[in-house]
Amino acid sequence: MSSSHPFDAPLILQPLTLDWLQRSGVEVAVLRLDLVDAELSGNKWFKLIKHLDAARRAGAEGLISLGGAHSNHLHAVAAAGRRFGLATVGLMRGHEQQTPTVADLRAWGMELHWLGYGGYRERNLPTFWEPWQAHYPGFYPIPEGGGGLLGALGCAALVPAMEAVLGSVGWADYDAIWLAAGTGTTLAGLVIGEGGRHRVYGALAGPPSHSVSVGVAELLEQAGVADGGYELLDASRGGFGRFDRELARFILATECDGGVPLDPIYTAKTMMALRLYVERGYVSAGTRLIFVHTGGLQGRRAAESQLHKLIDG
Repeated sequence: MSSSHPFDAPLILQPLTLDWLQRSGVEVAVLRLDLVDAELSGNKWFKLIKHLDAARRAGAEGLISLGGAHSNHLHAVAAAGRRFGLATVGLMRGHEQQTPTVADLRAWGMELHWLGYGGYRERNLPTFWEPWQAHYPGFYPIPEGGGGLLGALGCAALVPAMEAVLGSVGWADYDAIWLAAGTGTTLAGLVIGEGGRHRVYGALAGPPSHSVSVGVAELLEQAGVADGGYELLDASRGGFGRFDRELARFILATECDGGVPLDPIYTAKTMMALRLYVERGYVSAGTRLIFVHTGGLQGRRAAESQLHKLIDG
């Protein structure tokens, strides 16, 4: 395992051409992290990279982490374990169910333990990890979603990687970054990497009650970042994982007109929030924004039929 970038090709910036952007005079380029790798897609590699280095230094024989039945994070952990020769264990939210994500986890050798909902809620207790580390003594624990300071520091590397490909869209600079915020780890990493040069907007995939703002503030404090230079917006549309007909039709239209696939949990809601900001005049004409596509498309497989029912209905 190495902290070097595992992908041969540079990151891709794709100009986004949509009617509402053209009318406003705002330019958007999408950082296509969904294209970096078929298995370690989106921002997940960057969140894992320093955790994997820590596991290597500790001589760990495996990785253990948490997530749900559609978890992009566990999907990446299982893929990384298989790629780097590490056993993997997933502590699962809820009760056993079959999803495309779960099928991949099992196919890639991840051992699953279903905790129920009450058991999963205990993950934030200080004693939560003790029995699992006793049961899997040689396994390195990775926080939910690849979080923690190591996850954020891994994502800080996105800033220079992004700057290295600005020329591909003819830009010398940009004005701000937009991305979805689940745990807020990637956002914190971008704020760290930016060092106050550009503002970072995080569109919350879950309601404000999920306390992402507290988590981001703690990560930045741990990193010694005094001036945040970021803003969190509620883009959850009523709750994490919920989607409606308007969102489903927005996904279809954006994919058709802009050529960028979106997932209903994170990127689509973020793009809708950006459209609202632009159409309400909060973004000045001539502004150049980078929209970070954080991936999550593997999790869309289970939602595909529901999306089409909403669209057709």
